[in-house]
Amino acid sequence: MAMLGTRLGCAASVLGALTLGTATKALAAEPTYDADLARSVGADERGMRSYVLVVLKTGPTRVPAGPERDEMFKGHFANIERLANEGKLVLAGPFDGVEGWRGLFVLAVADMEEAKRHVGTDPVVTKGEMVAEYHKYYGSAGLMLMNDLHKRLVPKRP
Repeated sequence: MAMLGTRLGCAASVLGALTLGTATKALAAEPTYDADLARSVGADERGMRSYVLVVLKTGPTRVPAGPERDEMFKGHFANIERLANEGKLVLAGPFDGVEGWRGLFVLAVADMEEAKRHVGTDPVVTKGEMVAEYHKYYGSAGLMLMNDLHKRLVPKRP
């Protein structure tokens, strides 16, 4: 359990550093409070909001290499893109796989049940390749801007 707290604490620190450090420098040298922006991202009086943090871990059913696995991951990435476009998924990415830790989702949803419904649509979960662990997370509402900011960092594809 201590390892979980350490990993989640590290993830939260990285998220905070990315949001508050790099994004702040890229957006403005002298930040000014923007009430409309704060309202649009669901910020409270501290500029924070609630999320559900999802840790994806190795599941009981490894899908072997081949077309089925390729399709499963194609569906996984399509699901990530869909949820991001809907404004539900604000951050996602892989872990190093150590101790079965495979990936992370941060969902901007009302509650755990809604998070479970969204994660339950992902093929890596439905096929048992990964299992999801859910945690309440309270962090910067600036994470809501991450998807739009990220689009500025990806070069145009041919």
